[in-house]
Amino acid sequence: MTDAFDRLGFVKSALVRHSAEREHVAIPPIDAPGTGILLFAGDRVILRSGEPPTALLTPDDFAPPLREGLIVFLGRAEGRPVFAVALPEEAVEGFLEPTFRVSDLRGVAAEGAVAAEELGLLATAKSVLAWHGRNGFCANCGTATEVKAGGFRRECPACAMHHFPRTDPVVIMLVRRGDTCLIGRGPHFPGTMYSCLAGFVEPGETIEDAVRRETFEETGVVVGAVRYRASQPWPFPSSLMIGCIAEATSEAITIDPLELADARWVSRDELRTMFDGSHPEEITAPKPLAIAHLLLRDFLDERV
Repeated sequence: MTDAFDRLGFVKSALVRHSAEREHVAIPPIDAPGTGILLFAGDRVILRSGEPPTALLTPDDFAPPLREGLIVFLGRAEGRPVFAVALPEEAVEGFLEPTFRVSDLRGVAAEGAVAAEELGLLATAKSVLAWHGRNGFCANCGTATEVKAGGFRRECPACAMHHFPRTDPVVIMLVRRGDTCLIGRGPHFPGTMYSCLAGFVEPGETIEDAVRRETFEETGVVVGAVRYRASQPWPFPSSLMIGCIAEATSEAITIDPLELADARWVSRDELRTMFDGSHPEEITAPKPLAIAHLLLRDFLDERV
């Protein structure tokens, strides 16, 4: 693995997933000594302050004991049972500084506020909790569903349909042609950042064809060979970013204004100025926590 890969957000996790335990063994009580609890109040993460801060709260952090909210058994981390809990947004008022810190997950990741292995736990927790928030009713008959299997399944009491957490595959690609690569800027990108092109994989579509389709739809550039580089969970709300290297067979750019504000080919020298902050137009590269940073760094360092 490269150093750039090690800096990606959400890719490391201490979680040992116990799907069989969720189904066939009694789930340990959430207030058992040593239990780890990942707590979200609305979209905000509750951290316990310290050196370093931690997202793994314990039953001792809750007075009165935690009895409300959506509770999901994730598995175990270093032998400890780990739960994800969703409380209403106003619950943050019970977790005050200096004992606790409250932040959104993007901020926690960008700051490196918790250990990388904890950040991976938070990605799983947020994705599963967000799925529950969107799937309270059966898509088959509309009846309110019930939480089962420790929170990794919802069941309909009326039609017996089972519903499972989903992950949405997204291709994100470093499109290269000779000594240049293709970067784009979405209408809602922060600041002056440019990044790799990306898009959701459609039903019945291969990863390679998704790379080719999305590149052509957004920029009019035709792609030939495609190869896989790395992947990254992206819990906003629940995607898997599939990083690819794509070889362009055409050069002319025609952007789709609904998808992109701009797209351009850049050389390694120009890309280097984006990374070091000296670009004459002040455009910047994605942060190290994003897989786009890894893909662009690979190109810059001539690893692809």
